[in-house]
Amino acid sequence: MSDLETFRAETRAWLEENCPADMRDGAKDEASSCWGGRKWEFTSEGQKIWLERMGARGWTVPTWPKEYGGGGLNKAEAAVLQEEMDAIGARKPHDNFGITMLGPAMLHFGSEEQKREHLPKIARGEIRWCQGYSEPGAGSDLASLRTSADDGGDHYIVNGQKIWTSYADRADWIFCLVRTDKDAPKHKGISFILFDMESEGVSTKPIKLISGSSPFCETFFDNVKVPKQNLVHEENRGWDVAKYLLTHEREMIGALFGSMGGPALGSLAVEELGTDEMGRVDDPLLRSKLVQAEIDSLAFSALLESVEAKNGAGESLGATSSVLKYYGTELNKRRHELMMEVGGSEAMEVGQRSSDWLRTKGNSIEGGTSEIQLQIIAKHILQMPGA
Repeated sequence: MSDLETFRAETRAWLEENCPADMRDGAKDEASSCWGGRKWEFTSEGQKIWLERMGARGWTVPTWPKEYGGGGLNKAEAAVLQEEMDAIGARKPHDNFGITMLGPAMLHFGSEEQKREHLPKIARGEIRWCQGYSEPGAGSDLASLRTSADDGGDHYIVNGQKIWTSYADRADWIFCLVRTDKDAPKHKGISFILFDMESEGVSTKPIKLISGSSPFCETFFDNVKVPKQNLVHEENRGWDVAKYLLTHEREMIGALFGSMGGPALGSLAVEELGTDEMGRVDDPLLRSKLVQAEIDSLAFSALLESVEAKNGAGESLGATSSVLKYYGTELNKRRHELMMEVGGSEAMEVGQRSSDWLRTKGNSIEGGTSEIQLQIIAKHILQMPGA
């Protein structure tokens, strides 16, 4: 057997022995995810065991170096692990902005001390992170942010406000963009810092959406003291970190929404609308829309595979992350529009389907608006004049 075949056999055996039965339902929705952190309440003993076992093995972040809590796997081994998890319907043991956004940025820009301090805790699900980027008046034009971090000697004194801070009310720590030089050009006076959400002077206020609930919050900082050792990279060069992290965020959002599970549209339409004499969905116009949505989903899956291959080869993703973010979120919105169309007037009643549909309206705003993504694509990929 080759080394990879041996790894596959060993992985399959370990998963079979260690993945709890209730973690094998292939769940992909937010309610089934484990976010970890100090405030997390496990939904079952199986969820707790699964996180502990995978965290101890480093397989919550399989390609991270072992010294930072990862599994130390190469790309081929990580692909085998995912294939074997998919084969038994194993859930991700842990979802967290620390894994999908902060971790990659820390591996690239963090000091050795910062990596050893924060990355193992992320890998084990001990700390839940939120992102302090957008502000009132500084959303799409993020570099116009005004939250300040003044020099306090061995610490910064942070004042200001963030908005649309996902899960700020449940997070333990925040990675935050602050202005450390008010006189510099707006992209040059920004720093990237980390601090505990239980620090004195930090407060949050949930923002309720039309869907009835929301992960979003307003976050306020009133003379918050942040040790300077929590500065990532260099003072006034936080925009370098911010751009790198945004690439990973947009890739994550696009892949998440573009491949989000739920009932297959065709099966749902057959169940609720019935079939014609040929066994097809009994509505030709809707049938055409369903087929187009399926084709577009397959095309997006092919794009994701291409991107993963480039990542595995060490190629920079660059503006392609905007393609993923735009197409993935628009595809998800269209998918839920079709689910509502299949359900007809009854689907408009208050319930999970209508709530999920309303929630998708935010997909084209969070992580950078669709308009901004199209502008990036026009300028950096299509190289259109005047973009």
